[in-house]
Amino acid sequence: MSVQIQNITKTYGTQHAVDNISFTVGEGEIVGFLGPNGAGKTTTMKILTGFIPQTKGLAHVCNINVSEQPIESRKKIGYLPEHNPLYLDMYVKEYLSFVGKVHHIKNIKNRISEIIDLTGLQIEQKKKIGQLSKGYRQRVGLASALLHNPEVLILDEPTTGLDPNQLAEIRQLIKNLGQNKTLIFSTHIMQEVEAVCDRVIIIDKGKIVADDKVNALQLKGTKNIYEVEFLHDKENILPKLKNIQGIDTVHQNTHNIYQCQSSYDRDLRAEIFNFAVQNELTLIGLSRKESSLEDVFKKLTQSNPN
Repeated sequence: MSVQIQNITKTYGTQHAVDNISFTVGEGEIVGFLGPNGAGKTTTMKILTGFIPQTKGLAHVCNINVSEQPIESRKKIGYLPEHNPLYLDMYVKEYLSFVGKVHHIKNIKNRISEIIDLTGLQIEQKKKIGQLSKGYRQRVGLASALLHNPEVLILDEPTTGLDPNQLAEIRQLIKNLGQNKTLIFSTHIMQEVEAVCDRVIIIDKGKIVADDKVNALQLKGTKNIYEVEFLHDKENILPKLKNIQGIDTVHQNTHNIYQCQSSYDRDLRAEIFNFAVQNELTLIGLSRKESSLEDVFKKLTQSNPN
């Protein structure tokens, strides 16, 4: 395995930022590391990259103990932290040259040229980093993480500040990189995870609450969601909707739009239509969708899910 986390705990006083977690990531896997703010994602990434020590447990990267051989393990890792640290007074190529010398990269000019093309920095390569937009600064951070051709990439919020076109480009880059590298990245954009990841690990309050393939996780959520819109609202519609066999929960989005959730595989739209007829309600909208990763994420990380 390229990455191994065994019973890792990180405490600050009496607070467990990470609480006895374990997981492995194999070569060529792209894993989305998800969780609410403060769940322990960044702490885990910092332990893996050797920036902070764990309180208990073991962390290995490419079979190297991160605590015992920090320099050797870092040679295997490309890391883009949440708050991208850059020298703003340096020019893009100057900064990448500096990073390349730290890693003792041979043929550094050729490698910088390759990475600039790979990360789409061609038109900005002669500017100072301080003159770049936030999105392009993210690209510089990603370029520096890739420069020494690491076996493992750990990216904390890599698409922060990117516009929709840049998002699509970086998502495709991440997908391509995952063909021959181990890749762990955190994000709050669920569509990004669904588009790119093979597997998802969800952490909440320092504990892992899910670790599975994307499709398998989606099946663990509420299977079907029905959005129902009536022309006019009437009293006591919500409790009556709940009484339809197969409907688990109902939320009123606006005064006449309701969201019904069901764990039934069977399509319940006919039952909802009959309900409208029986209650003399004019139905102007009825749609069905399967639960998304976002629905599952909310279900697993909300303290009091409805």
